Amino acid sequence: MGDRNAQGPNPGKEAAGVAAADLILDGMIVGLGTGSTTAYTIAELGMRVNRGLGILAVVTSYQSQMLAIDAGIPLTTLAEHPVLDISIDGADQVDADMNVIKGGGAAHTREKVVSHSAKRFIVVADESKMTGQLDHFVPLEVLPYARELVTGTVTAMGGEPQIRLASKKDGPVISDNGNFIIDARFGVIDDPASLAKKLSTCAGIVEHGIFTNVDEVYVGMNDGSVEIRTLDQR
Repeated sequence: MGDRNAQGPNPGKEAAGVAAADLILDGMIVGLGTGSTTAYTIAELGMRVNRGLGILAVVTSYQSQMLAIDAGIPLTTLAEHPVLDISIDGADQVDADMNVIKGGGAAHTREKVVSHSAKRFIVVADESKMTGQLDHFVPLEVLPYARELVTGTVTAMGGEPQIRLASKKDGPVISDNGNFIIDARFGVIDDPASLAKKLSTCAGIVEHGIFTNVDEVYVGMNDGSVEIRTLDQR
């Protein structure tokens, strides 16, 4: 089974990840995201599965797949279950209107597909990820063939694109789908929905990391408590 503390101690991440596991009921089909906070959810669900919780999970990356298998969670696919009961995923940044930037782990394309396949999309994050306005770089999954086109288009939009390089190998990061990741900085993002729409029309961008479809955010505090934020509280 996966080690809940594999990423090192972080009370906020652990609190948010474990609290979100309480949403999972017997018989659910669950989307499992990627990242250090979601890893706590996966580990917690694995323990509950071993105690008799009956669920199936759709994963968003090789990382979450390995964690889920290690935790003993049975896996399925969107081909078999195209509609999920719930999806739980992490975030790189969350603004006051519950717009989210994701993609630090280069899995945002599959994460977005899974989140839109779910009836309910939950984001888990520690309090350091919360902000008034988004200003994090926006990860873009890009076809290698379209690298120069996308770089030029993003620059014309006022962004500063930079291809993400791997840390333990020469060359760029390659996504689970075999594509490049370009991180685009736009400064403070006043209108995330408008920027998302513009990026979606750029030929060669497979998917961008702006998510505007979040239903609830579980925010883990440093003291181990959890705040639940909903659309009604914006």
